[in-house]
Amino acid sequence: MSYAIEIEGLRKVYSKRGRPDVVAVEDLNLKVPRGQVFGFLGANGAGKTTTIKMACGLVSPTSGRVRLNGFDAQQQRSQAMRQIGAVLEGTRNVYWRLTAWQNLVYFGRLKGTPDRELKPRAERLLRELELWDRRNDMVNAFSRGMQQKVAIACALVADPPIVLLDEPTLGLDVQAARTVKRWIESLSREQGKTVVLTTHQLDMAESLCDEVAIMSHGRLLAHEPTVDLLDLFRQEFYRIRVQGHLTAEQMADFVHFAAAHENGQTILTGALPAGTDLYAVVEQLRRLNLPLVSLTPTEANLEEIFVELMDRAAAENNNGAAPQPAGLSTRNNGRG
Repeated sequence: MSYAIEIEGLRKVYSKRGRPDVVAVEDLNLKVPRGQVFGFLGANGAGKTTTIKMACGLVSPTSGRVRLNGFDAQQQRSQAMRQIGAVLEGTRNVYWRLTAWQNLVYFGRLKGTPDRELKPRAERLLRELELWDRRNDMVNAFSRGMQQKVAIACALVADPPIVLLDEPTLGLDVQAARTVKRWIESLSREQGKTVVLTTHQLDMAESLCDEVAIMSHGRLLAHEPTVDLLDLFRQEFYRIRVQGHLTAEQMADFVHFAAAHENGQTILTGALPAGTDLYAVVEQLRRLNLPLVSLTPTEANLEEIFVELMDRAAAENNNGAAPQPAGLSTRNNGRG
């Protein structure tokens, strides 16, 4: 299999005099196949954006390497940077004192795009984003959402084979966010581009991403095809319905479940931790004089899986251990 992005032993440590070192990324190994939408997920501070910035050449790694379509991001910077278009969260991705049109022309020429290709492409992007009538307005006069649209267009104007989108729908209204989602689908499915997507909208990641990687505290927790990750957790999630109500005190015995009450019944939904006996849970309910009505495995969604992995990682981190892959396959080391 050919890979658009290859990350090997990547590590980033921030050091300040008189302060403890901060390890943002620790021994990250990851390979992203060409032509996929790849989801890069994690809580704030997990190391996602730092990794993206190292891939973009904006941050130098402490050790390790990133290759983009075979080009080393540090040693072959010029060739590597021509492989990517990026929209980074929380940074100025465009020049505010230029117009929308000037921004697209500037970034297109910066990547070596000839005018005969650049100008029609820039016009198409601005029209699709409903910015054509504002093309000659300064970007600093735009709303946050409109600035984000211009940034996305600038990332795409040179027609890069790899697109890195860090929270691309941030600040967009519903209609514009749907446009971006359709673009992402088109970029991969129709144009064969590789799209790396970081987002807190896990429903969007679940619907778009071929594979997902989940990070915590700079380390990789999971790297799986999205469907395999969902399958892996499917039988660990249960919905248990009992007659009667669980009190808040009784719920302390079922900390891994969420409770809902309906028509005199309690519905418990959640994941069983490794080593927990389902029958022991049922027996505990019986001792509380709560007759079992039904018990069914339920399909987890990506949000539930994400929360479960974050909870496990937090527990391991509090115990002083590095987060470990949570029962996932050996693909998690990212070495292929």
